[in-house]
This record gives sequence, structure tokens and C-alpha cells, in this order.
Amino acid sequence: MKRLVLLALLVIVIGLAGCNDADVASSNLSVAADNFEISRRIVFYNGITGEYMLVIEGLCSLGNADPTGELSITCKTGAASYKKHFLGLSDNVTYFVEQMESAQANTYHYRVTLKPAVIIPDIRSDF
Repeated sequence: MKRLVLLALLVIVIGLAGCNDADVASSNLSVAADNFEISRRIVFYNGITGEYMLVIEGLCSLGNADPTGELSITCKTGAASYKKHFLGLSDNVTYFVEQMESAQANTYHYRVTLKPAVIIPDIRSDF
């Protein structure tokens, strides 16, 4: 048991040792964007024609588990309203994401957001 605890501590220390201020700030900005706190502009670009195909602006989060060649974007449009967009990518269509304004990011602490509504499911009964 003692060896297992020491091994776990060693893994954690090695994992944290590789982090620098830029990695921590980047991670915290990504968490903030996924919580709809950062305004972004997402531009889809046709590499053959050189033209923009689509521009999405607002409090938007990029899909984190999209299949290759696909991209989902979820945008907050009101206090409790959202829109989700699904886009296909190809060898001549690419995209880039621009953060519209600077944002505060703590480089000394990781940011973790717990949402009890996600942890404890809302079970509804129609009885």
C-alpha cells in the first residue's frame, strides 16, 4: 500500500513539474472559454478560393471530442439559451479561432469548475 501511495505521488509530481506558466494560463483560458466566459471569433476559410466561408462570433466553445473532419461549436446566446453548429472540414477548408479580448488567467493555480447539476442528474418522472 505504501508503495502505491509513493508511486501515485511520484506521478503527480512528474506531471506538475512539466507545467510552466504558459501551460497553466492556456489551460485556464480554455476552461473559461468552455464556460462561455470568453468571446471568440471562429472563421472558416477556403484554402483554394482564399475566401471566408463562415464566421461565428460570440461566447463559443469548440467541441472537445469531435471526430476527425468534423467540428461542433456551441455558443451561448442568452441567459439560458444556446446554439450548436456542426461543420465538416476537408483538405481545402480550415478554421482559426481568435480570442476577441484579453482575459485574466491565473498562472499559479489551475482552474477547476464543478457543476453539481452535472454531477447529480435531474431525474424526472412522468407518473
